[in-house]
Amino acid sequence: MRNTRRTLLAAMATVGALTAVAACGGGSDSSASGSGSGKTGGTYNFWDPYPQFDASSAWGKLVAKCGTDAGVKVKRTSMDTTDLGNKALLAAQQGNAPDVMLVDNPVVSTLVEAGILNKTSDLGLDTSAIQKNILGAGVIDNASYGVPIGANTLALYYNKKILAAAHVDPASVKDWASLTAALQKVKSAGKKGITFSAINTEEGSFQFLPWFWGAGGDLTKLNSDKGVAALSLWKQWVDGGYAPKDVLQNTQTTSWQEFATGDYAFGENGTWQLGNADKAGFAYGVINIPGQNGGSAPVPTGGEFVTVPVQKDTSRYDVSKKIVTCLTNSANLLTTDTTLTYVAPTAAVQAQQVKQTPELKPWVAAVAAARGRTSDDLGTKYPTISQPMWTAVQNALSGGKSPQAALDTAQTAASKG
Repeated sequence: MRNTRRTLLAAMATVGALTAVAACGGGSDSSASGSGSGKTGGTYNFWDPYPQFDASSAWGKLVAKCGTDAGVKVKRTSMDTTDLGNKALLAAQQGNAPDVMLVDNPVVSTLVEAGILNKTSDLGLDTSAIQKNILGAGVIDNASYGVPIGANTLALYYNKKILAAAHVDPASVKDWASLTAALQKVKSAGKKGITFSAINTEEGSFQFLPWFWGAGGDLTKLNSDKGVAALSLWKQWVDGGYAPKDVLQNTQTTSWQEFATGDYAFGENGTWQLGNADKAGFAYGVINIPGQNGGSAPVPTGGEFVTVPVQKDTSRYDVSKKIVTCLTNSANLLTTDTTLTYVAPTAAVQAQQVKQTPELKPWVAAVAAARGRTSDDLGTKYPTISQPMWTAVQNALSGGKSPQAALDTAQTAASKG
């Protein structure tokens, strides 16, 4: 029992670290309690991380309808992402996990390691239409453990007025050299360059990953020349005054607030800020984060997976499968992903989204180049890599260590994880 408890506590710590990048979360609801005791035709329990959507919302109505279509009543419980992951672990240990659960994508591997989730293949769920890179966050040892409901990710917002005044064509930004040249022009024109989040949490790693991966970096070799190149780029920007020193304390929210002042040419941020961008009061555009030598850099995916926790009563899985299929079919994905400002996980629905909202075109391209933080079979190893990585970013940007020395220390720490 001691070993089981130790594993549970470690898993809960992992969930807390990974869900620090919450793009769609809200307040918590401590009244949640799972129950797997209802029979077919009775009540099925469903947990999600969307407390901002009540029963009268489009999402709330869809969940209820999917239950009705499956011939059951769905009892929906919402809480923030960290609470949901931790309570899922406890509920599974106690044998009363919910029937269906929507979880943040990097947490899937933690729940799988704890033995909580069913394989989609065992349930007969069809994931063939899902883009492989989006599905990847839920794949462990070549097996899929959930169906993604959508994805959000990062790109570069830009202020059209500032770029025009600095004589910068956003279409000219194709790689790191051209982006740095644009920042130099902006600074020479008396404006501020780029803002991002380099805080010492998962948000800092989340924002650093496009540059790390864009250089060809490998998370199992943090201190490679490619990783050093990415960190050196950020340090060059901070030391040169192209990015503010407060990126060290910036969350993705405070970084967005800086960009929203209208003083910055570029802001690295997510799909979830589109609504705020429309309210910012200035003309903006969006471009993909460039790779070191061109092309779209791989960016990390955010978003949730619909999963089916393990139940003692396996006869419940047939109805659970119907509920998952209903939530993730093409007709319902369009409505849901529009509500959540997510890019759909299938090409067919993405095409509908772009037709409906042309502003999503660069985000669809970004998601096409994206990858899961726990992909490549990193799974629960990712948090032991991410923390040393964000610490290295802090050490380098603050001037405490050179990029090479900071990443050497990070790699040593990650190797012990």
